Amino acid sequence: MDETTPAVDIAAAQAEVDLPALGDRTRYDALMEVIRNRVTVRKFDSDHVVPDEHFDLILEAARHGPSGANAQPWQFIVVRDAEKKARMAEYFVAEQRFRAKAKMKFPTPDYRGLSTAPGFVVVCSDMRWVNAFPVFNDGSEKDKAYKENAERILLQSVAAATMSANLAAAALGYAVWWVTAIGQKDAQEAMRPLLGIPEEISVLDIILFDPPAAAPYKRWRRPLEEIRHWDTYNSEHFMSDADLDDWIKTRRHRVMYKDASNVD
Repeated sequence: MDETTPAVDIAAAQAEVDLPALGDRTRYDALMEVIRNRVTVRKFDSDHVVPDEHFDLILEAARHGPSGANAQPWQFIVVRDAEKKARMAEYFVAEQRFRAKAKMKFPTPDYRGLSTAPGFVVVCSDMRWVNAFPVFNDGSEKDKAYKENAERILLQSVAAATMSANLAAAALGYAVWWVTAIGQKDAQEAMRPLLGIPEEISVLDIILFDPPAAAPYKRWRRPLEEIRHWDTYNSEHFMSDADLDDWIKTRRHRVMYKDASNVD
């Protein structure tokens, strides 16, 4: 196969696309039902057994996520072994305690729920995939700037796949938990040997899903008017350093854990 040969049969690939009539809200409304009902929980029904088919359905959604250069730089490890889950939970609980002792003043979640989550998927990527994106690889300052952007492209790509997986889990009736606190070096060193992950591969996210142990609630969302800008940035929505500091001190903890009625 030469370099100009398409990776797919173009006619067959075009036939796979089935867009609705422009403006038809049928699929949009169905999708919004899933999006609005994607809720985060941190305590799961530990007696539930996730069928292998559900793992496959969720990862099928993930693999259709968009990615820079269509590189699809993701790998997914389905973890079913209770001992491995418990050991990973130990790392996060230790991190939770460290934050408390370090007085970070961050309302850290209770990570003990990791050990009881039947649906457990570790999301990985090989950071060498940055070379699939625009880079010079000549060590220049321009190359450094492009590589920083390439890393953002990679992380955005993996996040898109992870979000697709979250929505698929929600569409199947599961509550979810997107665990992101694993970028530190010690987190990588804890995860890699436990799951047999090569040194070149980074753990980026963990997706947890299952029926919730208690009734979930919908957390607060900013109203559309606060985030939408027409043609230019609306300065009314800009937060000064003082505004942001005040938000972190007085609102962050309620936004993270309370419903809309508990946010001023």
